[in-house]
Amino acid sequence: MKKSTLALVVMSIVASASVQAAEVYNKNGNKLDLYGKVKAMHYFSDDAANDGDTTYVRLGFKGETQINDQLTGFGRWEAEFAGNKVEGATDAQKTRLAFAGLKIKDFGSLDYGRNLGVMYDVQAATDMFPEFGGDSLGKTDNFMTKRTTGVATYRNTDLFGAVEGLDMTLQYQGKNEGTRAANKQNGDGWGTSLAYDFGGSPVTITGAYASSDRTDLQQLQARGQGDKADAWGTSIKYDANNVYLAAMYAVSHNMTPISGGFANKAENFEAVAQYQFDFGLRPSLGYVQSKGKDIEGGIGDEDLVKYIDVGVTYYFNKNMSAMVDYKINQIDDDNKLGVSSDDVVAVGVTYQF
Repeated sequence: MKKSTLALVVMSIVASASVQAAEVYNKNGNKLDLYGKVKAMHYFSDDAANDGDTTYVRLGFKGETQINDQLTGFGRWEAEFAGNKVEGATDAQKTRLAFAGLKIKDFGSLDYGRNLGVMYDVQAATDMFPEFGGDSLGKTDNFMTKRTTGVATYRNTDLFGAVEGLDMTLQYQGKNEGTRAANKQNGDGWGTSLAYDFGGSPVTITGAYASSDRTDLQQLQARGQGDKADAWGTSIKYDANNVYLAAMYAVSHNMTPISGGFANKAENFEAVAQYQFDFGLRPSLGYVQSKGKDIEGGIGDEDLVKYIDVGVTYYFNKNMSAMVDYKINQIDDDNKLGVSSDDVVAVGVTYQF
């Protein structure tokens, strides 16, 4: 493979984890793609919770069926299987994505299930580190900030064909309570995002907003006041000439989980800079910070996440890569919320298809 061709392939892989899915079936308007990866990885840290084997496997499929010339059905499923657990462990598997829907030509698509929350449209721009990153605002099953359940999502590209490069998303999430922990619950909520790439330019600007009711259990927590949780955010990215630059800023209220409940307010910032060399090397420099504000119990303002990330990935080809990622923790040792202040180094090799 020519070096310049390898660079282009790598850029497309970085842009989408499932971009090189293996085509299983494509006939008579029905298409099914299978994708996955094995990431053999080890963490090194003085923090016991972030030290040791972290190997895992991810497997998923994407399918679509042409119903007529205007209507297409689609679905996607993705799961992760732990490679560092004993056989038979109950927590060795988790479903990351599971949704299905319909796409109407020029009108957009509507799907329902377990999917990415609308606020992740903003954070996706900076969630690009070799291993770490994407953990200031985004938390799994935390309202609509990352992967979550029970969301109906409407997406429209190019604004009904009227404005090239202007994409719109509307999302609704139903209440999730039951036996879930308080930080994994949510009331009814909605969100929206807009992204514009100026008609195909390398620059994309995205903005998003989400608001949800808080459950009774969440309102009973010692920290985080009010019956609503909301967040807004914006990001900008540049992706061209083997250069990737991105920054994100977001503010949340009663949404970001902390010890004893939720932060009344959290200010979140992320930035990343990467360069793709023609011979396969991709160095990365990033920064992540989430700062809680007005926290009860005499805490006041305190860092929830704060680190510098230095990493590098080497792509042998489109299927094989190796990486090292160093999380240089900037949290104070005397953090009042008991947040870990230890550095973490991740070393791994990945096979993906």
